[in-house]
Amino acid sequence: MSADGNWKITINSPMGAQTVTASITTNGGTFTGTTQTPAGEQAIEGKVDGDKLTWSTSITSPMPMTLEFEATVSGDAMSGNVKLGAFGNAPLTGTRA
Repeated sequence: MSADGNWKITINSPMGAQTVTASITTNGGTFTGTTQTPAGEQAIEGKVDGDKLTWSTSITSPMPMTLEFEATVSGDAMSGNVKLGAFGNAPLTGTRA
């Protein structure tokens, strides 16, 4: 199943649930897109391996760190994990919007 489209993603971080909207366009083994958070919009790009997506992004708020995402797409659902730098991991879930 293609990951192409718009997604509403919830990250269950130590600071509470964080909601992100994402627009994803796949092209073979890669994808590009954008994410929208309360902090603004950011371009993303990552890898596609079957039904798995991986990407990373840097944030500055509430503190500077790199977030590493790994998500599996199954139909109109997404599930996975976000590595929060030195703060461990947080599960993510998403639905196609």
